[in-house]
Amino acid sequence: MFIPTLVLWLLSASPVTPPVPVEAPPPVMPADVPPLPEAVRVLLRLTIDAAGEVSQVEVRDSGGASFDAAAMAAALRWRFEPARQGEEPLEVRVDVPVTFEPVAPPPVVEEEPVPPPKPEPPVFSTTVRGQSAAPPPVAVSDFHITVGQLADVPRNSATDLMLLAPGVMLANHGGEGHADTVYLRGFDAGEGKDVEMRLDGVPLNEVSNAHGHGYADTYFIIPELVQSLRVTEGPYEPSQGDFGVAGTVEYQLGLERRGITASTSYGGFASRRLSLVWGPPESTAATFVGVLLRQGHGFGPNRAYANAGLMAQTELRLGPETKLRLFGASYAARYASAGVVRETDVVDARLPCGADADSQLFCLYDPNQGGASQRHIASVELTSRLERGGRFVQQAFVIARRMRSRENFTGFLQDTPPISESQRGDNTEQSYQGTTVGLRGRYTPGVTWPVELGYVTRYDNVHTRARRLRDKGGAPYATVFDNQVRVTNLGAYLSLRGAPLEWLTLRGGVRVDTFLFGVEDLNRPSEDRQGARIPEESVEAYGFFASPRASAEVRLTPRLTWLTSAGLGARSSDAAGLSDAEFAPCARVTSGETGLGWRWNDGPSSLELRGAVFATRVSQDLVFSETTGRNQPIGPSQRLGAFGSARFTWEQHLDVQASLAWARATQPVPGASPWELWDGAVLPYIPQVLGRVDASWRGTATVARQPVGWSVALGHSAIGPKPLPLDRYSESIFLFDVAARARWRAVELGVSVENLLDARWRESEFNYVSNFRGPDAPASLLATRHFSAGAPRTVRGTLTVYLDLQEDRP
Repeated sequence: MFIPTLVLWLLSASPVTPPVPVEAPPPVMPADVPPLPEAVRVLLRLTIDAAGEVSQVEVRDSGGASFDAAAMAAALRWRFEPARQGEEPLEVRVDVPVTFEPVAPPPVVEEEPVPPPKPEPPVFSTTVRGQSAAPPPVAVSDFHITVGQLADVPRNSATDLMLLAPGVMLANHGGEGHADTVYLRGFDAGEGKDVEMRLDGVPLNEVSNAHGHGYADTYFIIPELVQSLRVTEGPYEPSQGDFGVAGTVEYQLGLERRGITASTSYGGFASRRLSLVWGPPESTAATFVGVLLRQGHGFGPNRAYANAGLMAQTELRLGPETKLRLFGASYAARYASAGVVRETDVVDARLPCGADADSQLFCLYDPNQGGASQRHIASVELTSRLERGGRFVQQAFVIARRMRSRENFTGFLQDTPPISESQRGDNTEQSYQGTTVGLRGRYTPGVTWPVELGYVTRYDNVHTRARRLRDKGGAPYATVFDNQVRVTNLGAYLSLRGAPLEWLTLRGGVRVDTFLFGVEDLNRPSEDRQGARIPEESVEAYGFFASPRASAEVRLTPRLTWLTSAGLGARSSDAAGLSDAEFAPCARVTSGETGLGWRWNDGPSSLELRGAVFATRVSQDLVFSETTGRNQPIGPSQRLGAFGSARFTWEQHLDVQASLAWARATQPVPGASPWELWDGAVLPYIPQVLGRVDASWRGTATVARQPVGWSVALGHSAIGPKPLPLDRYSESIFLFDVAARARWRAVELGVSVENLLDARWRESEFNYVSNFRGPDAPASLLATRHFSAGAPRTVRGTLTVYLDLQEDRP
C-alpha cells in the first residue's frame, strides 16, 4: 500500500498564503522492485509557479532510482491553487517527502477475504516559510525580471521595461511610434538587428524590413499586461534563434489583478492616455483583455502622434492535463517626426523657428517625415502533461504587418538630378507589408531524462521597398529597391542538463537553423547592353548555421554561485543583398562570460547581486549609414565588457533595482589575433558606460480615519559619452523621472514628472556630411554633428478607478 504524505516547506516565515492542492494523484508503485521490507522515503523539491503548476522537480534525498522516478512523475501531475502574498500569486519552492510503504499481507481466514481498502487521497500539511527565487539562469546575464512594484516608475511604453536589465539603453530619432534603437551589451542593436525579441513565444523581428533587417517594434505591447521579462544577454540558451547576437528579450504577459482597471492621464504637450484592462475573477492571470489609446502633440513641431491597441488572451482547461491559450492583438499608429538637425545650424540660429535656444533645439528641416504602423497577431498554444511526467507545448501563430516611414538625414546631398534640373531632395520612404505564419514547440520526455527538444518553423511573405521623395510635395522620384521576399526558416534545438556532483550543474545544447530565401527583385532595368529586358529578376539562396551553447554552474555556498557560459549565435542574411544560388552567409557571434551570483531571502525581504565579465566577437557587424537611412555591413567587430546589478525588495514596501555596465566595442585591425579584444578602432554611437536605478516605495497612511495607500517612485539613467566618427564624443546624459500616487478605496490619483531637471539632451547623435541649406547651395564636405533632441520636462496627471471584483490592499 502507498500512503503519500506531503509536507510543504518554504524557506522562512512570512505572511504568505500557502499553495492549496487541487489535484494530487498518488505515484504508482514501481513494478521492477521486490516487496518492500520497510518504508522508502523520497524527498522532492518542487517549484510551484504562480499558476499553480509544478514547473520543476528535483530529488533532494533519494530512495533509489525507481522510487525517485515514480515520485517525480507523479509530482509533475499535481496542481495547486498558487501561494499568495496578499492577492499576488507567488512562485515557491517546497520540500515534499513522499513515502512508499510496504503492503501488509491479508489475514488468513476461512471465509472469503475482504478486499484491501483503496488508497486514501494525499494529506497535505503546509508550513509557510518564505518565497523562492526564479528558475536558475543559464548565464549570469540571464535575467528573469518580474516587473512588480517597479511598474510605478514612469514609462512611456513597454519598450522602456527593457531598462530593467543592466547594460540597456534606448534611443529614438523617428517619433512616438517608431521602434526604439536598442543598445545592449556593447552592441548598437538597431531596431532589432542584433536582439531577438519575442512576445510569449511569438517572434517580433521582421526579415528584410526596408528600415533594417530584424526590425522589431514593441510599442504595441500594453505595459499593464506585461508580467515579467526574460532578458538573456548573449547567445547562451539553446532555444535562442535568429538575431540573438547581443541577446534575446521575451515579454511574458499576465494580469494579476482581477476585475476592471480604468486609467486616464493628461499631461504636457497635450499628451493623453486612456487604458482599460479587465481580468475575469474566476480565471487565472493568463486571462485578460486590455485596450490602450494614446495621443499627443509632441514636445516640438512635427512630433504629433496617435495610436490604439488591443490585446486579449484566454486560458481554457481541456482536461486535467491539458490547457489551451488563445491570444490576439491588434494595433495601429500614426506619428510625425522632426528628424535630425545640424549642431552648427542650431548654434547659429539658422533653423526656421524662433531665434531662442529652445525653439532652435526642437526645430526641424523637413516636415515631410513620420510614419504609420499596423500589426495584428493571433496565437494558439496547447500545453499537455504526459503520463511519465513529461510536457509537450505546441504553439501556432500568424502575424499581419504593415509599416511606412519617411526620413531625411542628409537634406540635398544624395540625388543626381537630370541635366538642368535642381536637386530634388534626399527624403527616403521605406515601406514593409507582409504576413508571417509559424509553429513552435518543445517537448520534455520525462523526469528521468533532463532533456528538452524544441523546434520552430516560420514562413515570411513580405514586400519591402525604399524610394526617394521630392523635397517639395513628397512625390516619389526614384526607387532604391523593391523586393518581394519569401523566407522559410526551419530550426530545432536540443537542451541537456546534468549534475555530476552535488555542487556542479552542467547545461548545454545546440540549435540548428536552415533558411531558404526567395527574392523577386522588381526594380531591375528595362534594358541592358543586349537590349530590352523584363525589369524583374528572381533570386534563390540557401543558408544554414549550427549554434552550440554550454554553461557550468558551481555552487560555492548555498547562496553564492559561480557561472561560466559560452555560445555561438547568428544573424541571418538580409535577403535584399543575396545573389542567385548563393549559399547565404550569416553573421556569426562567439561569446563567453564568467561571473558570480548571490541571493539572500529572509521572509518578505530579498537581495540579489550579480556581476560578470564578457567578451564577444562578430564576423560581420552593421553600423548606421546616413546615406541609406539604415544599417550597412562594416566587417568584423568585438566587445569586451563587464556589468554588475542588484535588486532589493522589502515586504510590499520597497523595491529597488540598480545596475552599472561598461563595454568597449572595436573593429579589429585586419589580420589581428582574435584574442586582442582591446585593440582596434572604436565603433561609433555605442555608449561605453551605462547606469540605471529604479525604485518604488509603497505604504499606507490614515487620513480622516480612512486608510489611504500611497507610493513614490524614481527612475534614473546615466549615459556616458558616446564615441562619434572622426574621434568625437557626445556629452554625458543624466535623466531623472519621478512619480507619486495616492489611493482611497477605488479611486487613485497620481502625478509623474519625466526629465525632472529639465535637461537639454540629445537622444541620438551622429557625425557626417549633409546639406540642408537648399537644393542649389554648394554642399560642404566637412562632417559635422547632427542630433535629434530629447524630450524636455513633461508633467502628467493620472486618474485610475479600480472596479475590483475582489478585495485589494490600498
